[in-house]
Amino acid sequence: MIQPLHDIRVLDLSRVYAAPAGAMILGDLGADVIRIEPPGGSDSMRDWGPFLKGESTYYLSANRNKRSVTLDLKSEEGKLLFFDLVEKSDVVIENFKAGTMKKLGIDYDVLKEKKPGIIVCSVTGFGQTGPLSELPGFDPVIQAMSGLMDVTGSPQDVATKVGIPIADIITSVYVALSVVTAIRQRDMSGEGQYIDLSLLDVQVASMANVASAYLNTGMISERKGNQHNNVAPYQVFQTGDFAIMICAGNDGLFRKFAAALGHPEWGNDSRFITNNDRKKYENDLVILIEEVLKKKKSDQWVDILSDAKVPVGRVNNIQQALDQEQIIARGGIENLLHEVGEVKLLASPLKHSGLNVKTRMAPPTLGQHNEEVFQELLDLKKEGVAIFKENNLL
Repeated sequence: MIQPLHDIRVLDLSRVYAAPAGAMILGDLGADVIRIEPPGGSDSMRDWGPFLKGESTYYLSANRNKRSVTLDLKSEEGKLLFFDLVEKSDVVIENFKAGTMKKLGIDYDVLKEKKPGIIVCSVTGFGQTGPLSELPGFDPVIQAMSGLMDVTGSPQDVATKVGIPIADIITSVYVALSVVTAIRQRDMSGEGQYIDLSLLDVQVASMANVASAYLNTGMISERKGNQHNNVAPYQVFQTGDFAIMICAGNDGLFRKFAAALGHPEWGNDSRFITNNDRKKYENDLVILIEEVLKKKKSDQWVDILSDAKVPVGRVNNIQQALDQEQIIARGGIENLLHEVGEVKLLASPLKHSGLNVKTRMAPPTLGQHNEEVFQELLDLKKEGVAIFKENNLL
């Protein structure tokens, strides 16, 4: 089955996570993604452990389905090679600080002169405009500034960041969506375009119900730990052994939940009939629930509540999460052949009846495809590649 982006080539100049992971999604959909770094490398993520035979597992998580070349974009010779690659490509993705592409002489205005249909996607912490546009913005800073940290964690503790780079991860999806949308628009108009993505914009837009509550009622959501600002019971509970997450998100689910716990009378208790009632008397309700849940183990309660169709799940560590039969049955983990041997990576979650999403290549080592790419796309002979390398241009 032909992949939907099989005829699209992406030049990936980006580093760290948000933009590289977005380019990876495009590679999953069939695009020929060529990762470009200066000789010696520039991605600090390569230095973040733990490591598998010298390869950063952090780097591995965001760079499958790519080829890697090195190229000195500060040199005139390297820049000319880059322009040649642009003429044979559809998309350029970069996440330098605002203004860097212009300083290098390879910004969108220059590239569209070389190829009018080129699509350039820039990813920065704060965007290309506004008073903060020139500042660097890493994921934890964005989590703090967006309001996300203020609603994460226990009320007794300081604001807490999410345990994964969530602003980067959400932005990576917008990278892929923006690029695919621009390709579709180019199909209709024949014109390329410039995409200006900001991590802060994306994370603020992802504040969803918390932002809507403030904008429309003035309510400033509080940190509730594992509870919910608006719904009860909707939190983590301790059982006889491990913790489980329970989401009785509406009145009907609460009655099912109460019956499954052996207390159908709770559904008719004036304190608990509606969600508003349950939020008002949440402390009373939680005490009652905890007393019951501690009488059985987590696996027993998961079975009982699942049978009752109440949303429930055990609070897993990463080993337990990846060992779940559901993840294995859905092919959530892939074994790939890498330069250092076999590596295990998470698979793309995209599953369509008529869409071929697959991992064709393990994440590349630095400059792994120099000869292959420059010979294939620019007809640069092996000797020419060697000369460029000797002059520290590759």
